[in-house]
Amino acid sequence: MLDGTLDGRAWRLNDRYRHHAASEVLRRAVGDPDLGRVALVSSFGAESVVLLHMVSVVAPGLPVLFIDTQMLFAETLDYQRAVTARLGLTDVRVIRAGADRIAARDPDGSLHRVDPDACCDLRKTVPLEQALAGFDAWITGRKRFQGGQRATLDFFEPEPPTRLRVNPLAHWRPQDVQDYMIENNLPRHPLIAKGYPSIGCAPCTSAVAPGEDPRAGRWRGRDKTECGIHFIGGRMSRRKVTA
Repeated sequence: MLDGTLDGRAWRLNDRYRHHAASEVLRRAVGDPDLGRVALVSSFGAESVVLLHMVSVVAPGLPVLFIDTQMLFAETLDYQRAVTARLGLTDVRVIRAGADRIAARDPDGSLHRVDPDACCDLRKTVPLEQALAGFDAWITGRKRFQGGQRATLDFFEPEPPTRLRVNPLAHWRPQDVQDYMIENNLPRHPLIAKGYPSIGCAPCTSAVAPGEDPRAGRWRGRDKTECGIHFIGGRMSRRKVTA
């Protein structure tokens, strides 16, 4: 008898696709009944173009959710529009926090200075949860080599209570990412050349010096390494949103 629990579905999918390459994991996942309705969540950051390109080949009409925190670099917004057009992605949905929520919780735009976790929750976590309400699974660009909580990633992981996450690039190495970009002549985010190997919101992202960890520029000087949308059982786990 099949295990219909979330953990059981994740185990079954990992067993089914454990020997597949990233592109095949993605290709098969978008049509696998064990996943259901699927969307790609993309930051249009430093390495996002790899998965975006794969989607453009496999399923260009797949919903792509882009969270505009309204604090992004202008270069990221320009890059998002340019990549969307170049790859022919037909269902990119720009997600933002409601103006009323911003006015109530961060009227002067300074929340990131005093409570960056609360700012991420307001501008990223809650809007994404609302946008994902109609999906059974979402695709991420996380990779094991990024370390921390990502070091043991599988292709498929449960996200309680009912959703799954798909990590097609989980087993890729840094060189795999670079090789794919070169082989497919993909455009780089303009901030990479300025020393930003990991790109988030402008107030909370700084350039990285040679030899530093690629994510060292994210929330520099704070005990924070994730925005919250990827935690399971952590201090900022995404929660059910009712409004």
